[in-house]
Amino acid sequence: MFEVAMYLVLGAALGTVGGLFGIGGGLIAIPALGVLFGLDQQMAQGTALVMVVPNVLLALWRYHQRNRIELRHALPLALCSFLFAWLGSIWAVGIDAHAMRLGFVGFLLVLMVWNAIRLFLPVAKPSAELRYGWPWLGVLGSFAGAMGGLFGVGGAVVATPILTSVFGTTQVVAQGLSLSLAAPSTFVTLVTYALHDSVAWTVALPMAAGGLLSISWGVKLAHALPENVLRGMFCGFLLVCAVLLVLEV
Repeated sequence: MFEVAMYLVLGAALGTVGGLFGIGGGLIAIPALGVLFGLDQQMAQGTALVMVVPNVLLALWRYHQRNRIELRHALPLALCSFLFAWLGSIWAVGIDAHAMRLGFVGFLLVLMVWNAIRLFLPVAKPSAELRYGWPWLGVLGSFAGAMGGLFGVGGAVVATPILTSVFGTTQVVAQGLSLSLAAPSTFVTLVTYALHDSVAWTVALPMAAGGLLSISWGVKLAHALPENVLRGMFCGFLLVCAVLLVLEV
């Protein structure tokens, strides 16, 4: 009973973070499951996805309520991410767990450095409109989906900084669109991991319940914070995740 309560509280904390940054909570859940519970990389990724899938769906709805997500932008992102997440997840379940963990560390470090640099570069004023449409949204969906399928993070963490820096959107618009990309990619990735017995269900289900209880609060907080503060917090969040992963290796 104590363990169930612990997983529930952990899920609630991760759900808040997932709603705040529009990523479903998987990015920090994966290293947390490895460090706290000793799960190998594939098992940690599959377990985190059980929490991430419902979190992403609820967060997507909340973002859409507050900041309407355009279907013409979301659809190419979602379709391309679905296909490439499936391919990435098939590749992921056959990779050596230690090699996968090292790859994930490198992946996070690159994202962290890129986001840190962006904080100090002059940027054009963000807009709710995208600078580029199809086919560039399809390219982004394919790349983010492949990375999400490979590392079990849904692709939103890849898409969000690209949407703000290259496509010129505000942080909250980028996070909403990233969730539309993450919804199909996380689902197909979870199915692949589950079919390969890479999910610890007794850990995952209470975490999922906790996440659903708290993610709406994270979305509300994201819309209340100033743009620069939210971007700075996102960069700091990536740093924390990278440090956790280094401890895990």
